[in-house]
Amino acid sequence: MQVNLRNFGLALIALAIISTSGLAQSTEDKTLAPYFFVQGDPSVDHLPLKDTRVEISVSGVIADVKVVQTYRNEGLRPINAAYVFPASTRAAVYGMRMHIGNEVIVAKIKEREQAKQDFEKAKEEGKSASLLEQDRPNVFSMKLANIMPREEVNIELQYTELLVPTDGTYEVVFPTVVGPRYASKQSGKSEDGFVSTPYLHQGEQPPSTLHISARVSAGVPIQNLNCPSHSVYPQWQNPSTALVTFDDANPFQANQDFILRYRLAGNQINSGLLLFQGQDENFFLYMAQPPERVATDDIPPREYIFVVDVSGSMSGFPLETSKSLLTKLIGQLRPSDYFNVVLFAGDSSVLAETSLQANNANLETAIRLLNDQRGNGGTELLPAIQRAMNLPRQQNISRNIVLVTDGYISGEQGVFDYIRANLNQSNVFAFGIGSAVNRYLIEGVARAGMGEPFIVTGESEASATAEKFREYIQTPVLTNIHIRSIGFDTYDVHPVSFPDLLAQRPLILFGKWRGPIAGTFELTGKSGRGEYVSRLDVTGLQPEESNRALRYLWARSRIAELSDYGSEDVSAERVKEITSLGLTYNLLTRYTSFIAVREVVTNTLEPAKDINQPVPLPLHVSDMAVGGTEAGAEPELIWLLVVATLITTVMLVRKQRRFV
Repeated sequence: MQVNLRNFGLALIALAIISTSGLAQSTEDKTLAPYFFVQGDPSVDHLPLKDTRVEISVSGVIADVKVVQTYRNEGLRPINAAYVFPASTRAAVYGMRMHIGNEVIVAKIKEREQAKQDFEKAKEEGKSASLLEQDRPNVFSMKLANIMPREEVNIELQYTELLVPTDGTYEVVFPTVVGPRYASKQSGKSEDGFVSTPYLHQGEQPPSTLHISARVSAGVPIQNLNCPSHSVYPQWQNPSTALVTFDDANPFQANQDFILRYRLAGNQINSGLLLFQGQDENFFLYMAQPPERVATDDIPPREYIFVVDVSGSMSGFPLETSKSLLTKLIGQLRPSDYFNVVLFAGDSSVLAETSLQANNANLETAIRLLNDQRGNGGTELLPAIQRAMNLPRQQNISRNIVLVTDGYISGEQGVFDYIRANLNQSNVFAFGIGSAVNRYLIEGVARAGMGEPFIVTGESEASATAEKFREYIQTPVLTNIHIRSIGFDTYDVHPVSFPDLLAQRPLILFGKWRGPIAGTFELTGKSGRGEYVSRLDVTGLQPEESNRALRYLWARSRIAELSDYGSEDVSAERVKEITSLGLTYNLLTRYTSFIAVREVVTNTLEPAKDINQPVPLPLHVSDMAVGGTEAGAEPELIWLLVVATLITTVMLVRKQRRFV
């Protein structure tokens, strides 16, 4: 029996060592490929994207953006390149061109599957081709086929978006890098290919250069123009027009969002009616400035549940900024308020099983808990949201859930669905922390939860953002909102309903019109002073050719309403409508893609090598943000502990044998 036990112990040790070695190798493979980039064949150019040039033109409240990506094959073999890049969540991508030498190929919009088949066919035939697909409303994939050695290809993209000010501040954002996404095994759903994008290691310089210029023509004097993200040089043509150029002293800065902010003289918000008259359809954009915020001392008690991301991607700067923000938020609560804290990474934990009164002792306990966090593990957001929403409720107290995260997860739609299905339980607010936040998640959570999105790019912004949150949550600007046109024949109008307006931002209505330009728009609601009514006379206004972007913006707004923050399972009817909108208005969508094919066989040498261009990690994000897709402890550590335990057990057994 003793011999059998000894042999059994040795066999277990051998098995554990073999398993440890195998798992370590497996984990190493998952960590290094595809999540981290490893240079392979030196004759292959693994970094074909060399440069990105961005030209932003702002006219009033509409921004038009041209992006030119330069791909060049400096290797000795033909390559097929794939690159993932972000854009604004509101971007309406309406054009793409492929430049090769003196030849320009205008891309066509096609149904996604058809475009993919055309691309693969061109790729197999040795033709140069490019394919632009949408993975998320703000994440795109560019694929190029048969880039020959020493050949340069320029891809030009054009998109437009509407700028909606908040509290009088306009913000132009050009995201430069897609942050890593944690793929939850609990969802049981296949993820988009971009989730496994290869990344460079933390601190590594972006491999391609970035150049950005912007022209802002506001129509009225501009004030407080600033860029908190990058060094820029503003030049003033007149008080209402500014040219902004990137500081090219360090062009390798494609690892954080480019953010340009400004206010207008007198803190005024552009409001009114924009009109565009097309050949077949006419489009309008109605913007109404809300009433000013009214302060009140008669605020009922509130309950705040802070859901805080402490996963690996939050390690370092994002988590420290989160601690600063949460300290400010919790510290501003009144004694009559209640609060709780849910921490989440691979799993979640809660400060207390029922929310605590916001007294000094409880606040200090919560702050100590936050200060003890270091950041590790995966990012299982949905279970944390479910846990927060299902905590026991205080009677007659308004519950507000506050999510604080960098948003580096991939299962966004499931989170949106759950929040929307439980709207009767609480309002949901979202704080995005970091230099390249997943704005799709942050904006989607807030929109689904009838709350407000906030973005904090630096610790210095935490205090002001916390104060802004306090104002929003306690004093709504306008509730019970309704907008209607009287005497002006409008149709295909959206949105059809509005949530409570918490931030002081204009209300936006897109639509089409027919017949004479006459009548009024009427906005009604309830403000802190009682009933609110605002009317706009449209008689005599003229359509302008410069408002051509309204055609794309109307279609993009309708697409967003149908799918952006909607259910994960889009109905066949909605898929058909989104596809039709994309094809009719020449827009990139989930179901339509841009395809450009050069109808010349250029690759007669050998099959091109497939290259997934790695992207840099966002500024201040550590290697802990990527690697494996499992949450919790590292598998190697677990197996090493098993080995140690087995060795100890066998040694104890052998020692006991000597004394028997």
